[in-house]
Amino acid sequence: MRVWMAGVLVAWAPLAAVAEGGIEAVISDQIAAFQAGDAGAAYAIASPTIQRLFGGPETFTEMVQRGYPMVWRPEELRFLDQREIAGNIWQRVLIRDQQGALHVLDYQMVRVDGAWRINGVQILAAPSTGA
Repeated sequence: MRVWMAGVLVAWAPLAAVAEGGIEAVISDQIAAFQAGDAGAAYAIASPTIQRLFGGPETFTEMVQRGYPMVWRPEELRFLDQREIAGNIWQRVLIRDQQGALHVLDYQMVRVDGAWRINGVQILAAPSTGA
């Protein structure tokens, strides 16, 4: 399983997370920064751990482009459930890429100086589409 330690266009279903500290807004802001080609803004939303791991905005965005193209240029997305697991906050996101394929990602969120930052992303099994 790939893990991306790092972050939308429209949320189809609002969650309590928006009122409780803006987790959805942070993820949305990072994706908007990717779409705008603003590597610095996208990198700034990553946790300090991720920033140290990649060393700069260019390396970070190259990793996202290659490993997470659905995040780099999503067609649309939907925020799903938010959970606490072993003291960590996880936000599940459903993303439709530009080819129409669905992807489920789990974002690990951490508080840094009172603000939410993205500390990791896991690509989960895509939802099945059957009748």
